Amino acid sequence: MAPADVAEPVYLDALGPRGPYRTRVPDTVTDVSGAEVARLSLVPPVYVDRALAALRKAGPVPADGLDALLAAAAEEFATGTVGGLGVREYEYLVSRTSGTPLTVVRDATRGTARFVARARASAEQGRPRGTVRERPDPSLGAGHAVWARRGEVFAVNASGNHPGVHRLWLEALALGYRVAVRPSRREPFTPHRLVGALHRAGVGQDRLALLPTDHRTARTLIRGADRAVVYGGDDVVAEYAHDARVLPQGPGRTKILVTADTDWREHLDTIVASVADEAGTACVNATAVLVEGDPAPLAEALAARLSRLPGLPPQDTRAVLPVCPLDRALAVDSYLRSVAAGTRAWLGGDGVVDDLGDGSAVLRPAVHQVADAGAPQLGTELPFPCVWVAPWSRSDGIAPLRGTLVLSVLSRDRALLDTLVAEPSIANVYAGDHPTYWMAPGVPHDGYLSDFLMRGKAVVGIE
Repeated sequence: MAPADVAEPVYLDALGPRGPYRTRVPDTVTDVSGAEVARLSLVPPVYVDRALAALRKAGPVPADGLDALLAAAAEEFATGTVGGLGVREYEYLVSRTSGTPLTVVRDATRGTARFVARARASAEQGRPRGTVRERPDPSLGAGHAVWARRGEVFAVNASGNHPGVHRLWLEALALGYRVAVRPSRREPFTPHRLVGALHRAGVGQDRLALLPTDHRTARTLIRGADRAVVYGGDDVVAEYAHDARVLPQGPGRTKILVTADTDWREHLDTIVASVADEAGTACVNATAVLVEGDPAPLAEALAARLSRLPGLPPQDTRAVLPVCPLDRALAVDSYLRSVAAGTRAWLGGDGVVDDLGDGSAVLRPAVHQVADAGAPQLGTELPFPCVWVAPWSRSDGIAPLRGTLVLSVLSRDRALLDTLVAEPSIANVYAGDHPTYWMAPGVPHDGYLSDFLMRGKAVVGIE
């Protein structure tokens, strides 16, 4: 049951440079069963333009005291009452609207708070050793390099698949950018709470804004910013691929490689967790496992483990699988059946929809074995624990492993590991018994965000 104080729809106002803004006809936010749980104020293009102008006029968040400010915001986010919601009410609403299991949401709350507190230090990890943040620095002599922003206003067009997507833009704020966040209409609670917590800790409203919009107005936001990050599918990546101001964050297509010198049975727990942890919804969840040799035994064992996961409503503390509206679940199931044609289904071949009877459904895991490492299915990423298992041989080379956010490698072959680390299209390589979803403040996710936001600038003759 819902906590008593979120039984009525919650109002989520836009948080602009002049404070909260509520529209007369807000957008309806529904939970996985279709019930209204919140009313979200969507701002028009003219409001976005004025907000961006105010952000551009404001200066950066002062560096003095920034760590203390971020620590206060982290505590507020993790434990406080923000926007009228206590942390338990907030977590319940995120779970019910996104379909993410409540335990995953609670872990994400703690994880996001950790990233908030470490945002400045994390951003500094990407600074080139030859640059300084401030000038003048008398120790540097006649000429030196300053780490300078490429712009002033950073826009975020966020997704709603996992609360953790909002950890990235914190570094932009710490680097002096003024930030405008466009929340997902599917799950607006996390960015609303995070922006509110930062405001309460001392970040000026004219330096950080929450601007809910429709899809058309989102383009106004992106065009009006100096730099932007945009989340979405392959269509979004294609739309912004040639815009140097935009950093597209598309599907992860995360993979695991097991070579013949390693016994996968010793690492089955890690493989299962890589596929199914975070409810299988994150870009860092494994969607393909490639095995040197016969992949069938691993596929069978993986299917056996995943088949035991219970199908429960997302707010149940025992839930581990994602939930979505029934019609969407049926559409995902239909798409999976068409994509999986010709493969060997170890799990999910007779459907992945577990109807909960209230208009929502659990998406149950699927394991399919493909014929070879070049199978097109290996590029298919779906929002639940769905994994393709393929044979791999040395003759296949690293081509099937390209285009990967995280590649977890279970192998003792150091030369192979060196080759994979050198491959530009593989963002991260985890060797040994490390799950693909491992992340930590200060460690790059898809490169350092500062690579996109900052540059080294030579400074000579300025005292």
